[in-house]
Amino acid sequence: MRSKDQGPAGRTEAGDNPPMNDDLEERIRSGQALSESMGNFHVTGWDAQRKSLSAAFTIRREYCHTNGTIAQGGFITAWLDAAMAHAVMHDTGHAHTVFSLEIKVSFYEKVGPGEGRAEARVVRRGKRVAFLQAALYNPEGKLAAEASSTGMLADL
Repeated sequence: MRSKDQGPAGRTEAGDNPPMNDDLEERIRSGQALSESMGNFHVTGWDAQRKSLSAAFTIRREYCHTNGTIAQGGFITAWLDAAMAHAVMHDTGHAHTVFSLEIKVSFYEKVGPGEGRAEARVVRRGKRVAFLQAALYNPEGKLAAEASSTGMLADL
């Protein structure tokens, strides 16, 4: 028997999300689920004087193309973007995050599976806009990609 919220054949109406358990909901709200899906992306250091943040993550084979050997550029961009966003959060005492208005990424070296790291810094932050930079290092420790971004500040 269908519930009154379900359409034909027991499907939910378009746009409805499947029910979530409380644990998953909490992991999403805390950012833990996103961090896990990004190879356990986590902040490893913050230098307030330099407005510079360090982060680490695991580049999983399932993030890679060419038989699991080269990370897809979208994942690289996401790690750079996350590092820059966390730099803003740290720079504002966790009062603000940033919504990317534009992001430019340059790719220099192959990024394969293993442990990666990123460094990001707040170049300049005004009342509404932040200018950011980040660098990503592959598991061999080589500079593999750099990004610059302009973002709009938003309250956390």
